[in-house]
Amino acid sequence: MRNRFLQLAFVFVLALTTIGAGDTGSRFNSIGHKMVCTCGCGQILLECNHVGCPNSSGMIDELRTQLASGGSDTSIFNAFMAKYGPTVLAAPIRGGFDNAAFIVPAAVFLLAILGTAFLIRHWKGRHMIPAGAAAFPSSHTDIMRDRIRRDSEF
Repeated sequence: MRNRFLQLAFVFVLALTTIGAGDTGSRFNSIGHKMVCTCGCGQILLECNHVGCPNSSGMIDELRTQLASGGSDTSIFNAFMAKYGPTVLAAPIRGGFDNAAFIVPAAVFLLAILGTAFLIRHWKGRHMIPAGAAAFPSSHTDIMRDRIRRDSEF
């Protein structure tokens, strides 16, 4: 009975550590894919593929250290932002201006496209009338043409 209890306790402890390790790994991937490498490549931190990148290995080690110390996602993001600046984030984590900085350029672009389409449709819908045709009926046009011929003959 005692052996069964020890076996059950061993399996239970093994299961708990495995579940915890899987959670840390998924958390590592989740946080690492929300940050950008600061070497200037513009790639996601865990996907930076530069050979001998001076920044990614140090940042990844720092991320592992912060995860091992038990920091929350927000505290880890704040620590990285304090050290590397707000450009380290691939997506905003806060509200307000951070969200506006990601949403406003796309909204302005879409509004510009819609405004341009409306303007083209408006211009296309107008009927252009030649300047001389509206001013004189056809009989006046003939009279004017005859007068020009007479005045231009020598």
